[in-house]
Amino acid sequence: MAAHTDERLSDRTVLLAGATSASGLAATRALVAAGAHVVATGRSTHRLQELADAGAQVVVADATSLEEMTALAQRIDAVDAVIPLVGGWRGGGGLAGQSDEDFAALLPALDAVRATSRAFDDALRASGAGRFAIVSSTAVGRPLAGGANYAAVKAASEAWARAVAQGYTKAARDAAEPLRAAAVVFRAKTLDPEALAARILALWMTTPPPSTTG
Repeated sequence: MAAHTDERLSDRTVLLAGATSASGLAATRALVAAGAHVVATGRSTHRLQELADAGAQVVVADATSLEEMTALAQRIDAVDAVIPLVGGWRGGGGLAGQSDEDFAALLPALDAVRATSRAFDDALRASGAGRFAIVSSTAVGRPLAGGANYAAVKAASEAWARAVAQGYTKAARDAAEPLRAAAVVFRAKTLDPEALAARILALWMTTPPPSTTG
């Protein structure tokens, strides 16, 4: 692993919130190999074990809970990136098939974006290169009737991420300091865990990256 260490990621602390998925595991492995310190959260000790085996510091915590994320932020000395990975898909059946139950099941993804960005706002702005990144979908640009619930939640998440970016810009301007933090949206048609991991590694290729969809 040490042979792959990247000086841009060496010693950076990256929080993967809601990381007990294939994407969380792929991101953990890539970040650890690059020299980053990974903190991975999930609600199941059992499901976190694979992430611990991959080199992450694991914490049992609910990524959708502002209270739990705030408590975690107070426990971590510094953080350079926060990436909520809570997700899932429910859809089909045209517009008539967009049930309230399915919409409610999709909302935790937005809840995680809101909770993590709020809890770690100060820490990311204090970092020399803070990054807040979310995973979205190309469905936002071309929503279909059978995926209206899903596209609506993803669109709301993107709007929130853009508001986070504006907050970083305003804070830097008000303090007469260089802009060092960025909020980034990863859009994918089909989620590929390895491709997502590569995009996460690239967050520090520029300082800062565009605070927009990418």
